[in-house]
Amino acid sequence: MGNNLVIVESPAKAKTIEGFLGKSFTVKSSFGHVRDLKKNDLSVDVEKSFEPNYIIPPDKKKIVSDLKSAAKSAEIVWLASDEDREGEAISWHLVEALDLPMEKVKRIVFHEITKEAIMHAIETPRDIDKNLVDAQQARRVLDRLVGYELSPLLWKKVKPSLSAGRVQSVAVRLIVERENEIRSFTSKSAYRLTALFIDTKDNSKIIKAELPRRFATKKEAEDFLKKCMNAVYTIEKVEKKPAKKSPAPPFITSTLQQEASRKLGFSVARTMMLAQQLYEAGHITYMRTDSVNLSNTAISMAKDEIERSYGKEYLKTRKYTSKTKGAQEAHEAIRPTYLKKHSAGADASQKKLYELIWKRTIASQMSDAELEKTQVDIAISTQQEKLVATGEVIRFDGFLKVYMESHDDEEESNESSSILPPLKQGEKLQLKEMEAIERFAKHPPRYTEASLVKQMEELGIGRPSTYAPTISTVQKRGYVLKEDIHGKERDINVLNLKDNKFKQNIKKEKTGFEKNKLIPSDIGILVNDFLMEYFMNILDYNFTAKVEKEFDDIAQGKKVWNAIIEEFYKDFHEQVKNTTETSKRYSGERLLGKDPKSGNNVYVKIGRYGPMVQIGETSDEEKPKFAGLLKGQSVQDISLEEALKLFDFPRKLGEYENDEVVLGIGRFGPYVRNNKKFYSVPKEEDLHALTLDKAIEIIKLKKAGDKNAHILEFKKEGIQVLKGRYGPYIKASGKNYRIPKSYEPEKLTLEDCKEIMQKTANKKKKK
Repeated sequence: MGNNLVIVESPAKAKTIEGFLGKSFTVKSSFGHVRDLKKNDLSVDVEKSFEPNYIIPPDKKKIVSDLKSAAKSAEIVWLASDEDREGEAISWHLVEALDLPMEKVKRIVFHEITKEAIMHAIETPRDIDKNLVDAQQARRVLDRLVGYELSPLLWKKVKPSLSAGRVQSVAVRLIVERENEIRSFTSKSAYRLTALFIDTKDNSKIIKAELPRRFATKKEAEDFLKKCMNAVYTIEKVEKKPAKKSPAPPFITSTLQQEASRKLGFSVARTMMLAQQLYEAGHITYMRTDSVNLSNTAISMAKDEIERSYGKEYLKTRKYTSKTKGAQEAHEAIRPTYLKKHSAGADASQKKLYELIWKRTIASQMSDAELEKTQVDIAISTQQEKLVATGEVIRFDGFLKVYMESHDDEEESNESSSILPPLKQGEKLQLKEMEAIERFAKHPPRYTEASLVKQMEELGIGRPSTYAPTISTVQKRGYVLKEDIHGKERDINVLNLKDNKFKQNIKKEKTGFEKNKLIPSDIGILVNDFLMEYFMNILDYNFTAKVEKEFDDIAQGKKVWNAIIEEFYKDFHEQVKNTTETSKRYSGERLLGKDPKSGNNVYVKIGRYGPMVQIGETSDEEKPKFAGLLKGQSVQDISLEEALKLFDFPRKLGEYENDEVVLGIGRFGPYVRNNKKFYSVPKEEDLHALTLDKAIEIIKLKKAGDKNAHILEFKKEGIQVLKGRYGPYIKASGKNYRIPKSYEPEKLTLEDCKEIMQKTANKKKKK
């Protein structure tokens, strides 16, 4: 072959592929998309069939120029972007941006970066699939239209600088609705009864049994325990049943994101970044897929590996089929490219994710686990009701030798998995202890990133490529926060029967603790409420799933993309217009009560700079008073008492260094002011209990930090060289200038500083 140019999206992928191809191939990277819609412009011609107006962004112009030059001298240009819709669109944009004649263009796809896959792709090139490109364009244009029309409406009616997105807003709706369920949930208590028995044949063996029902009241539980005094306990029935457990299918994008979250604690975005790195290094197959299918080659590799490592009895090959709503591309599940490689990855995180993928793939082709489940019914001589003990024994571990799938709703422990000693019908048991503990019903759990992906997938909202960016976007916009819920302590009743003596006491238990949960912010709730009131059709789950289905139809050539956009846009544009004209300002205002001092109404609402409390009316002659909410306080549940306390600030604490010390709350949170300087108050401090001594300590700590950050100063010119969070920088006239790595901060002269400042200013002007 002559001179060949291969273009991929990423440098890492280029480096891996280069190793498989001969000297006649040059591999270059486009660094993702080379064309896009303009950032500050609609860039869609609604009058001309919604034609997108693509531009080459400034940061891509040099890349495009270099690729153009390389393409001119190449005989064939091989476009090797990813095999999904986004990858197809990248290839199409490259043809357009580089002015490539179609006769010298060949499109190649592969779902793993191995020599065999690359050579097979070279032998079987195809044309660019315009249907896949149109499906990607349809998503991009629809999302631009929705965002471009809804965002200015939110600025006018809710708060400046807000934005809305088609799928993101639906994800926020899910999180807000779950929070509303939790707020309206009333927890009721019931009593759960358990008993511990001593096996009369072997005093070291303890049998745990449970009453299959709960007691609604303390009185019922107490009566039951008291009736059990002096009772005789007999085994009435022993039932053994064989059972089996089957392995989970290999990973698809969503299940990988869920398991990596549960087992490794990775965020959805981090999982996708690591998977991308593993794919580009040639370790795993393509990571954006909703197919659970494994190729015959992969099954054959798994067979060899299982027989070699575990033995023939552990082998049971399977073909899985997708059940996902609207499953798209027909390539493979996520698996290692070579199953004989047990470990791979450049760092610890990559290695952990690779190991998870390897185990899941191998386990999917292994034998079922064989179990024996035992149920023992225990009769009580003084009662008609029976206690039940359950046990489970693994007779053959099968796939469990390698991997066990985890679940979001796993409890601390599962008693049914305990092992029971040999027991016979008619055998007497000795009661060691019986206990009825008060248990409170739990509210529905808040979403984790993993469980939100699962819910979106079940509803048909989004696709493998959209889960991670959707979840990242709603957090970046501040609509959703990922936080730990600290919970609280509460009292629970414990009733106990031991040695035929009944007693009761109260225990403390921690409740409500949740880790890394997604919680809607005040602004997220407000935006959701506004959109639900005026654009319910856009936030409708069925509508969002229907749009995804239409994208699939476009990808398969069943529908024309601009016809679908036109059908949607006409009504949507009218809806935006009507809402702009008819809706009022939306602040989520809530009346808390009256201010005892002035008698004026006290409101809580979202203002221009975020959540705040207002005393008085905006229409009154006397101006109302305002105070910002503290971190951790919410518009949804702040009380009148808590709101009024916010007006205790600014508060004078005393004097330090011949100037008063003032404690206040500003736009960026609580602060201490002294000698015209502001010092942030740590979030864990109780503002109402903060003393002058503590304020002075905060000032001193900040000054000590500033002193350590000081490198150089040219006092006359007002120029400082300081250490910052992101490295050394120059500070002058309230502006900061980054110091290039070619300079040594400690050796900077006044001329050096001025030169750096001038270069930065020129750079900004040019931009």
